[in-house]
Amino acid sequence: MSRVIDAASPDARDRLSAALGIARWVDEVAAGSPYASLDVLVDAGERAAADLTDAELDEAVGHHPRIGERAAGEGASSRLSAGEQAGLGRNDEGVDAAIARGNEVYEERFGRVFLIRAAGRSRQEVLDELQRRLKNDDAAETAEAKDQLRQIAALRLRALFGEDA
Repeated sequence: MSRVIDAASPDARDRLSAALGIARWVDEVAAGSPYASLDVLVDAGERAAADLTDAELDEAVGHHPRIGERAAGEGASSRLSAGEQAGLGRNDEGVDAAIARGNEVYEERFGRVFLIRAAGRSRQEVLDELQRRLKNDDAAETAEAKDQLRQIAALRLRALFGEDA
């Protein structure tokens, strides 16, 4: 059975911010509330994130730790990030060192933290994606980073507003 979701309350807006830390996106999704179901909320979130600007990408990056590092703070975004990265599996010294070095190269090249949907990926898959994306030009990588944000936001909306939230 579907339940109506209020995404406009202060608590819900905090959860929206944890899903995707972009003020315009939070305002747009909250303004469409109430939602007839979780799927309708996720669809609205995806529509609101369809045309993220470069400035919004920069705004969101501040809410994401480097892959392989712990998020600062104690909020919902930090807890979600920790859970997503915990799903990468056991530490592997060689892969972890390669990811750390790749993070440095990525940040030097693109000027922001490497964003990737960690959920459902192994450490090796993250490293492979990082190495592949380092070959992107600026425009292609910006588009990929925005797509990763959309994927992360959809998963987080499900976690934050789903039946088990």
